[in-house]
Amino acid sequence: MAQERHDDFMTVAEVAAIMRVSKMTVYRLVHSGELPAVRVGRSFRVPAHAVDEYLRQSYMGTA
Repeated sequence: MAQERHDDFMTVAEVAAIMRVSKMTVYRLVHSGELPAVRVGRSFRVPAHAVDEYLRQSYMGTA
């Protein structure tokens, strides 16, 4: 049986470093629904593909 691959998840701090913004900015994006995330205990995890897609859309939107 083939094993299904799950998305890699990143912490808010990792997302902030990649996007070069503050952690608070990432939290705002998560709470507004602009950046999907799952809650794990008291913290959030953001799917890597969601960060890639958000950055792609942001980049394309400014062109």
